[in-house]
Amino acid sequence: MSTATFNSIFFNRGCLWKQEVKISKIKHQNEKSRLYVGGTGALSVKCSQATDNKASKCEKEVRIGLLGASGYTGAEIVRLLANHPYFGITLMTADRKAGQSMGSVFPHLITQDLPTMVSIRDADFSNVDAVFCCLPHGTTQEIIKGLPRNLKIVDLSADFRLQDIAVYEEWYGQPHSAPDLQKEAVYGLTEILREEVKNARLVANPGCYPTSIQLPLVPLIKANLIEHRNIIIDSKSGVSGAGRGAKEANLYSEIAEGIYSYGVTRHRHVPEIEQGLSDAAHSKITVSFTPHLMPMSRGMQSTIYVEISPGVTVEDLYQQLRITYEAEEFVKLLEKGIVPRTHNVRGSNYCFINVFPDRIPGRAIIISVIDNLVKGASGQALQNLNIMLGYPENTGLLYQPLFP
Repeated sequence: MSTATFNSIFFNRGCLWKQEVKISKIKHQNEKSRLYVGGTGALSVKCSQATDNKASKCEKEVRIGLLGASGYTGAEIVRLLANHPYFGITLMTADRKAGQSMGSVFPHLITQDLPTMVSIRDADFSNVDAVFCCLPHGTTQEIIKGLPRNLKIVDLSADFRLQDIAVYEEWYGQPHSAPDLQKEAVYGLTEILREEVKNARLVANPGCYPTSIQLPLVPLIKANLIEHRNIIIDSKSGVSGAGRGAKEANLYSEIAEGIYSYGVTRHRHVPEIEQGLSDAAHSKITVSFTPHLMPMSRGMQSTIYVEISPGVTVEDLYQQLRITYEAEEFVKLLEKGIVPRTHNVRGSNYCFINVFPDRIPGRAIIISVIDNLVKGASGQALQNLNIMLGYPENTGLLYQPLFP
């Protein structure tokens, strides 16, 4: 039967689901209803019959623990999972907010039926299948080291991103306390390392700046289209990238109506960026990277200046990016001449990229934009966990960008 797009209402044993989807096949299996979408995978929900005038309840297949739920990335995980048909949150931790509801900490999530947040020391993982860890770097290693081995884990901190623990100590100012786990961790730049993520138990979710930078550069380096020297990266981020903690530098009067360069030559994402580019090149790459804080809540742009390899044109760079990402759901190469804008990816898991000729012969300018909280953090984390558990990786991530 040919695939048709239509508005469907799927009603089975007390659960109602309405959405515009591409339907190829529907199967009924007792209490489980499985809807095959676009031929790529299935949406499955187990529903119980409504009784005694109580609303029906749909139980999700995968029980999620969210550690560090009171930060921005934790809140984004909750927002994204609200429409995920498989994943349901059964545990939430937040030491400083223990005993509080998520709705009291983030009023925009008051409609969600969520467990009360507890301290990490009081967390019970017997009702958890997988974990998103949104804790600060430095605290995550010990906590993950103590988690049950059967759990699938996506860590959004920096604690397991750097393969060399000596480099971690140099840039983060403390020794790595879980070196054995570091050997096991897989770096989760989804579009580049999808097969490695698929078989991982512990995934180190990339940082926001490294995501926006590696997605355009790695394919070009692998294809030997750009020189490994003189890569200059100018990146700009919304203030949410600095976290939710109260800091003088992030006050409105400190941020508004200005641009602030920070971490000049010493930003902690530098070794992560260089690690990914060096792996692609099979040789050491050093970059010049300067981040800037912008007076906006979310969004990230990286403007990258590169030298083109001899005999290579900007058109070759464009075509390589087209070939690499033409089948990808979330990385989009724009039409020639269109400048990526952070406005156009806000609230979504998309990365928009384009490449332009520089006025200086032999050089090119690459522009990449993401939402730092979604593709740069929680969205990519969900994309990774989908893959780790064998679900279509776009599940729960098809939110379109918010504009204006």
